Parts: sequence; structure tokens; C-alpha cells
Amino acid sequence: MRLTRRHLIALAAASAGAPLLAGCDGDKPGVIPDTRFPIGPFGADSTAEEVTAGLDLRGRTALVTGSTSGLGYETMRVLALRGAHVIGTGRTLDKAAEACASVAGKTTPVALELADFDSAVACARTVQGLGLRLDMLICNAGINTFGELELVNGIEKIFVVNYLGHFVLVNQLLPMMLAAGSGRIVHVASRSGYRAAPEEGIDFDNLRGEGVFDSSEAYGRSKLANALFSLSLAERLQGTGVTSNAIHPGLVHTDIARTAPAPIRIGFDLLGPLFAKTPAQGAATQVYVATSPLLDGVNGAYFEDCNPVMVSGDNHMFDRDLAQRLWSRAQEMTAGYTG
Repeated sequence: MRLTRRHLIALAAASAGAPLLAGCDGDKPGVIPDTRFPIGPFGADSTAEEVTAGLDLRGRTALVTGSTSGLGYETMRVLALRGAHVIGTGRTLDKAAEACASVAGKTTPVALELADFDSAVACARTVQGLGLRLDMLICNAGINTFGELELVNGIEKIFVVNYLGHFVLVNQLLPMMLAAGSGRIVHVASRSGYRAAPEEGIDFDNLRGEGVFDSSEAYGRSKLANALFSLSLAERLQGTGVTSNAIHPGLVHTDIARTAPAPIRIGFDLLGPLFAKTPAQGAATQVYVATSPLLDGVNGAYFEDCNPVMVSGDNHMFDRDLAQRLWSRAQEMTAGYTG
């Protein structure tokens, strides 16, 4: 029997895990172009170098979280290639320094452990101490544990790392961006936010592991939270010159499955290259949203494959009431760290 793409996806779903493949196929919610915002010339196969071709980013500064591997590393590499001064974070200063030293251009390594709110505050203080204007803040770092429930200070770990750590970091850095009157904040969300999150979107009564733990739903919840964070932040930024947008990078063949059980990890390593984007393609959307002159002033949008989209069907990606409730809960969970 000849294997078709559908067969490969089905096989990969069995071996690589739903969170990695949410949004690849099936009859779940889909997307349509969001014509409220400019539609650009790039698409799913575009690379980060292609979407920045001809751009001169000298004199501009970007912070990229999770720059030591995968999408974050490619994002840092391309922004530095175009002349930007890139502040690259890693879980330790040594890891960040190694990554920064391996790319051409001007980079500065900073330690950031998103599971530790004190580290997020320290990272922000370090950035503020550099005396630079922050033009781009790309919240790229993320994890998927693929396993049993883990708590960090009594809160589910994926939610802490993917969402709350960035919530602290952004709120700490926001004053310097507002003072400059310009800047772009890019949140890496995912199709998992509308295809794998709990039915109610954010299950507020299960953020501390009170109920049943499902790693796929936990990942989807965290990515929905990132999209809602961007949405609520965009409303707060109206008229300031600073913008906030969320993106889905696509299914990308990175090392996100490194913590998965061996069959899942091996399956994704073997099958991923057959249908997943490369890191160069996966980084394109966040780099494009952070840099494109076409998107000057665009605020509160959600992007897939380098273009703004709306999500059809039942989903919570643009639920402003839920976004406000989440913001309030995040403030409670990060009390003492956000301002």
C-alpha cells in the first residue's frame, strides 16, 4: 500500500502526540483571512530570511526568549543577520552565551528561567540596565512535558512556563517600551489553543492540578492563554505606539519532543521531516510580525503562515471576557512580580 500524506499524519499522530500535531487535519475549527489587517506576500513555505529580505534592522533591539534552540535560535540568528541587536535568553547564562556566540551579528546573552518568577524579574532588570530601547519582544520559549502533572509553586508547570513566566516578563518590560512610545510584542501561541484546550478554554478550577491532568489539554490551555494575553494586552496598548499580536508558527520539526517518551520522540524525529516545517519556515511568522513595515500599527491580530486570520467554529481565541478574567487571575498568581 502506498502511504499518502493522510496516512503519514495518522501514523505520526499515534507516535508523535496530539499537541505536536493539533491543527494538521480533521474537522475541527479552521481559519479564514482576517481582512481587517494587511495580507502580505508570504505563506507557509516562507522562511525567516525570506520575510526579512532587504530589511535593515541596524539600530533596533530585539529580545527573544528561548533563543538557545529551535525557533528561538533561528529567530535570533535572522534578526542579528539583518542588523538588529538581539538579546537572547536561555535557562542559564552559559547556554544563552553559547547560542549568542554562535551567530553572526550583535547579541547579548541573558539568563531567563520562566518557571522562576524571580528569574523573569532579574532578566527584565538586566535588560533595563543595558540602556537600550526595546523595539521587539518575542515571547517564543515554551515547553511540553508529555507526562504526568508537575507543579511549580503549586501551579501546573506548562501553564507557568509558557504563559505566567512571560506574563511577568512582559509586564516588567512594558514600562520601558511605553516610555519609548513604540515597539512590538509577539506572543507564540498555537493552533492547539483552539484545537486542544479544555472545552471551556481556561479551566480556572484546574490550574493547580485540582482535577484530571491531560498533557495535551494543558499544552492547549497554555497556548490559548498566550493568545488571550496578547488580545487583552492589545486593548491596553491602544494609542501607545506599542503593539501586541499572537502567532502560530506551524507544526515545526524542532526538539520540543525531547522530553517525550522514547516511542513518541523517535516517531517525531523520523516522521516529522516528512510533513513538518523546518525551523527556518517555522520562525518566519514571528519574525515577520516583529519586523514587517506592512504591519506598522497592527495590534490585536492573530497570525498563521505569516498572515492574519480569524478562527472559525467554536473557540475562545478572541474571547475578550475570558481574556480579562485570565488577566485578573494571572495578576493574582504572580502577585508581587508584575509591577
